[in-house]
Amino acid sequence: MIYEFRTYTLQPRTMPEFLKRFGDALPKRLEFSPLAAFWTSEIGPLNQVIHVWPYKDTNERTKTRAAAVKAGIWPPKTTEFIAEMRSDILEPLPFSPKLEPSSHGPYFEMRTYTMKAGTIPQIAASWEAQLPERLKLSPLIGVFSSDIGNLNQWVHIWAYKSLDERVATRKKAIEMGIWPPKTPTPMERQETKILLPASFSPIK
Repeated sequence: MIYEFRTYTLQPRTMPEFLKRFGDALPKRLEFSPLAAFWTSEIGPLNQVIHVWPYKDTNERTKTRAAAVKAGIWPPKTTEFIAEMRSDILEPLPFSPKLEPSSHGPYFEMRTYTMKAGTIPQIAASWEAQLPERLKLSPLIGVFSSDIGNLNQWVHIWAYKSLDERVATRKKAIEMGIWPPKTPTPMERQETKILLPASFSPIK
């Protein structure tokens, strides 16, 4: 299983119309393959949308996208609103939850760590050992490593009912000594975004 994370940066003040057109076109696109999630940025880089598509592999992705384009139903007519587009293929870690419809939000924190080359197995082992205790405090939506796009990326997404709950949960995890993992994490860079789900997102 792979997930394509498509991140679009929109022109300011075009978000409402973009979401309308995307949502209107989506039902026919879903006849070809499912949408896992659709988020908009609330804190961090503004005017961004992130839509996540699951595929069995890159061959299925190519065939599905080609079929949707050939049918004339995709992409939606939103190009006039898009300032920048980016696509990343991420692979879920063996202990990652599946991206299935859920209602754990509406606030989602997407944290992206750039790791030193060759250290993904190290952080994976550390996470697998300590994650069960962390999951008692709040749900993990998914954790991934990059396969195509920016390499050595470790991406994890957490759900919260409010921003206050996020602060309280993170504080409690530190006080209890269960998170972050105790093993030193060989990171080069960290980035975080707070996301909100679109009305048509399966993950809310």
